[in-house]
Amino acid sequence: MSDVLIIGSGAAGLTAALNLADRFHVTVLAKGQLNEGSTAWAQGGIAAVLEPGDTFDSHIEDTMIAGAGLNDRATVEFVVEGAPAAIERLAQLGVPFNMEGDTRHLTREGGHSHRRIVHVDDATGWAVQEALQNAAVAHPNITLVPDMVAIDLATGRHEERYSGAGHVWGVYAVNRASGRVELYTARATILATGGAGRTYLFSTAPRGATGDGIAMAWRAGCRVSNMEMMQFHPTCLYNLEVKNFLITEAVRGEGGRLINPTTGKRFMSYYDETRMELAPRDIVARAIDAEIKRYGLDYVHLDISHMPPDFVMHHFPTIYEKLLGLGIDMTKEPIPVVPAQHYTCGGVVIDMHGNTDLPGLYAAGECSESGLHGANRLASNSLLECFVFGEAAAKHIATCWDDLPPPPPIRAWDESRVENSDEEVVIKQNWTEIRRFMWNYVGIVRTTKRLQRAQHRIKLLTEEVNDYYGHFRVTPDLIELRNLLQTADLIVRSALHRHESRGLHYTLDYPETLPVAVDTVLVP
Repeated sequence: MSDVLIIGSGAAGLTAALNLADRFHVTVLAKGQLNEGSTAWAQGGIAAVLEPGDTFDSHIEDTMIAGAGLNDRATVEFVVEGAPAAIERLAQLGVPFNMEGDTRHLTREGGHSHRRIVHVDDATGWAVQEALQNAAVAHPNITLVPDMVAIDLATGRHEERYSGAGHVWGVYAVNRASGRVELYTARATILATGGAGRTYLFSTAPRGATGDGIAMAWRAGCRVSNMEMMQFHPTCLYNLEVKNFLITEAVRGEGGRLINPTTGKRFMSYYDETRMELAPRDIVARAIDAEIKRYGLDYVHLDISHMPPDFVMHHFPTIYEKLLGLGIDMTKEPIPVVPAQHYTCGGVVIDMHGNTDLPGLYAAGECSESGLHGANRLASNSLLECFVFGEAAAKHIATCWDDLPPPPPIRAWDESRVENSDEEVVIKQNWTEIRRFMWNYVGIVRTTKRLQRAQHRIKLLTEEVNDYYGHFRVTPDLIELRNLLQTADLIVRSALHRHESRGLHYTLDYPETLPVAVDTVLVP
């Protein structure tokens, strides 16, 4: 047993761990290796008001505009005002932010009215993950456990003597090495499991982004909110051999132009005449999707070759080297790009302290819905949310420690009535089917008919997967399939519930935006 259990080893989880470890013993479970989560994949940077001409009010307003008014303003203010201090703490941990003289170099991304993105070249996430991970490894009160795949939260119904309380006491997880299920208990549990990008066929998210925390929290009794708000990044590299390579927003921020390869012309003026390529992601993604469908294209071009070669190589060294290895010189020719699922803006409902609906359970980062992102996440607000809410959850646990009871005896995992599966092909087939119909029916542009088709498929697959889950020993692939299906169901149900187009949810059946923004909240 630990004092605090954290499920997830990215920015949110490790931030919480480091803020707790001076006083408590913390166990951090990673689904794979410690650095395999979304944090290490983040290219762009972290948004923060750091230059004299910028203001908190401006960052708040940009966030609210991008979020189409669905944001919770108090949460936006809380996160934006906490950003400069979060950047300083990261710098103290050794994150080598790019400098311009004596000040940090700031870039600009879509939806921002000022340059306010601190970064480490075009590999900010990797630098942040490395700094947090090194600090966590060095701390004697933090135990890092890789290759533990969480199955379900341990709650009151798992107590040896059921108390009737809806408390969360920890988690059951399968050990990849042994294949056996282990129980981890704690007085407080933090979900920091990331998003649900792999619900879709094309995604920039890592392999493990299967909505685990969202699905587990829902099954345990937590509300989820705004799951229909799935962000599609406008510019993912189109390459038949290399999947899911993101071309950062900052390429457009530093002058990159979107070109129709058939006409040879820029096209963003037809969709957002004022902001052009710097429009929020939902607008740019829909514009690219419209051009692809209208002209029968496989991709569009993102071109920054008009900028000086030294400028491009200096600002985007990682992307430059990667593309050069694929035969594309971005200093001389355009990059073929397509939209891909990129970020889960909805999730488990939390308050300003990271509290969920269940006592003893907190959440932070992409698996949560704090009210920050609303109907569309503003670029580079995601890592920021992880730092602010990872710290907020840690502070609340420390403040309320005496009110958190120690866990009672919890039943061990029961495998007495299951056997090993000889039908692994079922998992692969269902995984592929989910991701394909979600892409086709619940993608960038939706209709009620498409959503109903997806819902019908989910109902049939749920019966099949539940039957499979009940008869065979759990494996990492089966756990992920179960969570993918649960998350897909929540996305579709939320999308059917919203009878308007707002932010990332665009439906041809309800193209207008209603005068009042209301969250889509699903209750178990």
